[in-house]
Amino acid sequence: MSPLFRLTVAETRLFLREPVVVFFALAFAPILLAVLGLIPSMRAANPELGGVRPIVFYLPIVVAMGIALFALSGLTQLLAGYREKGVLRRLRTTPVGPRVLLGAQLLMATALSLATLLVLLVVGRLAFDVHLPRLLPAFLLCHLLVAASMFALGLLVAALAPNGRSAAAVGSLLFFPLMFFAGLWLPRARMNGVLLTISDLTPLGAGVQSLQDATAGHWPHPIHLLALLAWTTVAGGLAARYFRWE
Repeated sequence: MSPLFRLTVAETRLFLREPVVVFFALAFAPILLAVLGLIPSMRAANPELGGVRPIVFYLPIVVAMGIALFALSGLTQLLAGYREKGVLRRLRTTPVGPRVLLGAQLLMATALSLATLLVLLVVGRLAFDVHLPRLLPAFLLCHLLVAASMFALGLLVAALAPNGRSAAAVGSLLFFPLMFFAGLWLPRARMNGVLLTISDLTPLGAGVQSLQDATAGHWPHPIHLLALLAWTTVAGGLAARYFRWE
């Protein structure tokens, strides 16, 4: 087995031993979807959304929120905690380089996000009659791009943060603006031109719109896909370039 694969397996096992982090990474989004689905108005057709039920409209937002929480809270604090405890200092003496370490974290987080997505789709379908995305391959592709961009951003924060507290603070500062542009409080359809343009250039704004397009049966707009790729490339490259062992 390659060092990347072995480290990914080891990191996954260590991650699953942290119940609080596991909860926010894997269980929070399905529970949030269930709570939203219990609200009667979320299950009724909404004329302002073109007759679409709000629960269907918010599913991609919940998917993005789950990824963002994992990326900017769980993943950042996990890796920054390694630095604070001296784990990274010991890893520095091994052949494991920053790219292998960050790659293992990225693979682990992406695999776990896919598991969460599966739970979300099952809960939505069985509990609230939310049909699967009409363009499922495009939906899965967009999910992978959203996950890659957000986890790359989270790894950039973790690569620079000296300890878990500072990683949590920076992650929180990033989380709420990104969720705003994802449409959590103000739907993207109600944003003015300036806000919508900014949203299109953020990883969660572009990601939510891409997921909603795939859910409705349309291929995502190239601008949104390019934005996600750009965030993944730039944030991931900077994380590897400025990674600190201690």
